[in-house]
Amino acid sequence: MRRYLHILLTALALAGCGQPVQFHATDITGIDWGKTFSLNDPAGNPRRLEDFRGKVVVLFFGYTHCPDVCPTTLTTMREVMDLLGPDAQRVQVLFVTLDPERDSAELLATYVPQFNPSFLGLRGDAQATAAVAQEFKVFYAKQPAGSGYTIDHSTASYAFDPQGRLRLVIRYGESARNVADDLKLLLSGK
Repeated sequence: MRRYLHILLTALALAGCGQPVQFHATDITGIDWGKTFSLNDPAGNPRRLEDFRGKVVVLFFGYTHCPDVCPTTLTTMREVMDLLGPDAQRVQVLFVTLDPERDSAELLATYVPQFNPSFLGLRGDAQATAAVAQEFKVFYAKQPAGSGYTIDHSTASYAFDPQGRLRLVIRYGESARNVADDLKLLLSGK
């Protein structure tokens, strides 16, 4: 019996069973933050993470007046959706504004879907924005610029598995191919 158990364990090891999943993004499975949010969609409907159960969710924080990071990230996510093909229907990209002062519901309703019609912009008042940023360890700060301001902010995106668990931190600048590969792993139950 002992010999058969040894053979079975060796066969499983050779087959790669028990090997940790290798994501391109940083695997943060099991962390104790980033569990949910409560913000409004452009129609004014309250949305929570739980509303998207069954889908992989990619959550990104930014603002519509951002000159570089935000449009680049949304463009990359559009490319990811193209690479996913039919699986893209099982992915929801959420853009949370860090600038509720300028990013009205109407602006989010037109800006975010320009990148992909399925992408959804979310917003809250200043207090709700601060609370969700704190929940996800997102840094943001207004910086004077000319007659207006910009917002310095964290640039990572967060990926949740279909059960709603925060699993990955995706670095800004990660290739669409690598992100798509990671999301496919999450979709497959890894």
